[in-house]
Amino acid sequence: MEPKLEAYITLVCTSVVLNLSILVYTYWKRHYYTNIAKLFMWYTLASLIYCFGYAFSLTSTSLEQLRFWNIVQYVGLPFFPPLGLLFVMQYLGYKLERKRTIALLAFPFLTLIINVTNEFHHFYYRVYDIHSVLGVPFSKIEHGTWFAVHNIYIFCCMFAALLLLLSRWKETVSVYKPQLLALICGQLLPIVTAFLLFIGVTPDGIDPVPMVIWFSSVLYLWSITSSRMLSIMPIAKDTIFNNMSDGVIVLNGTYQLIEDNQACKDMFSKLDRSMIGKPFDQVWYMLTGQSFPVQLDTISDKLNTTIHQAGYIYQLRISKLQQSNNNSGFLIIFTDITELHTLQQKLEHQAYYDELTQIFNRRAFFQQSEQSLMKAKSNLSSYTIILFDIDFFKQVNDTYGHQIGDQVLVHVAQICKAELREHMLFARYGGEEFVLALTGFTLVEGEKFANHLRFCIEQKPLVKNEQVVLVTSSFGVSVTTGAMDETIYQLLRKADEALYAAKRAGRNQVQVFTEKFNFVE
Repeated sequence: MEPKLEAYITLVCTSVVLNLSILVYTYWKRHYYTNIAKLFMWYTLASLIYCFGYAFSLTSTSLEQLRFWNIVQYVGLPFFPPLGLLFVMQYLGYKLERKRTIALLAFPFLTLIINVTNEFHHFYYRVYDIHSVLGVPFSKIEHGTWFAVHNIYIFCCMFAALLLLLSRWKETVSVYKPQLLALICGQLLPIVTAFLLFIGVTPDGIDPVPMVIWFSSVLYLWSITSSRMLSIMPIAKDTIFNNMSDGVIVLNGTYQLIEDNQACKDMFSKLDRSMIGKPFDQVWYMLTGQSFPVQLDTISDKLNTTIHQAGYIYQLRISKLQQSNNNSGFLIIFTDITELHTLQQKLEHQAYYDELTQIFNRRAFFQQSEQSLMKAKSNLSSYTIILFDIDFFKQVNDTYGHQIGDQVLVHVAQICKAELREHMLFARYGGEEFVLALTGFTLVEGEKFANHLRFCIEQKPLVKNEQVVLVTSSFGVSVTTGAMDETIYQLLRKADEALYAAKRAGRNQVQVFTEKFNFVE
């Protein structure tokens, strides 16, 4: 065997051994890697089969052996470039759709079938014979139409993978650049070698690509073991950063915009790459027409706040970043809480407002009246409770129906709301009963205001569907005695006694609580 041929076989066998080592190592460590390891193993296997078949073809002693090992090569060779492209796409975070994957791999399957059946159509090789000058294991080949199509396809796959890797170089942080560089070189070397073969500057009868794959394999092995290519990748940053539901903006130490994610672009449609490098105050004004609501130079560590912008409500979280070179920056996170805020308001409204009349309910009344009573006591101010209900409300329901009865409740509530003054607390107490709490009103003033409401209700009957429903109400009024231990419940019980006195006296009137009611604690 010629020394030159031995050197060729040694280089190809080195590629075989390195590919096999990578495959075994990756399979052994597969539980520590992300899903991308599976695709990488298929990519390595295709490269291994290609190099393995070519290594044995260089030991062939007949045309039959040459042809057999050529077919073995094509079990891996057509799949090697598209699998490499798929691996690079997944590495960079592209979603591998099933249809896209099948389309990329269908072509290599077709190439394999055409190669295996070449003797019947010579569509791949017009001539496949032993080299007339060099002899075995060198072959003389005249390429067919499909061979040219196949080469264009694999060049496109390798070139596309290379371009994708190069396109990410600028935006890849320094910690990931070594593994990205290894992938770029791993793709570039086979492309250059295949191109040299294509233009005919390589040794006659020799395919140099398997002889240089060992170098790509060394780079891949280093990336896997040293820079954790299959466990920590730019895809982690890219996928997480750009698929966050929160908008993220990163500023450098001089308050210039250096990064943003897709969610932020969705929130602020005017945000684009042309704003990168501009002062953030200028960027924010371009986005909103307003000044940024936070002075960044006053933030020492973190800040949480809420801002309203163009009908949306955002929770704003700002964190100061400190880098090893002492250059600080800022991480600004926007969380759209508009829907949450709306839901909270709705739930709060449901919790504290009566669903029918849309005034405070009993729960809200007790919560707010207890606070206002304590404040009135501390200010030595009087505090008056007015409790009233609709006269003969059961008859209204029985005569006109519950739907009209509900409308009467709404009607009375609206009349009273129109007469309320500032700081008056008005609520539906239950059923057809309503309650008011008046701070600073004496008993006489409370009685006067109650009579005013009674008169307004009496003078404004409900008119519905040409029906006129006359409405009157009975009122009970109580006021604080000045005792510090007096509670809102005691005032309500006094007002309730006065209310029932009004009912016993003939309804549609106001009664104030006096000791003659024999109120018992």
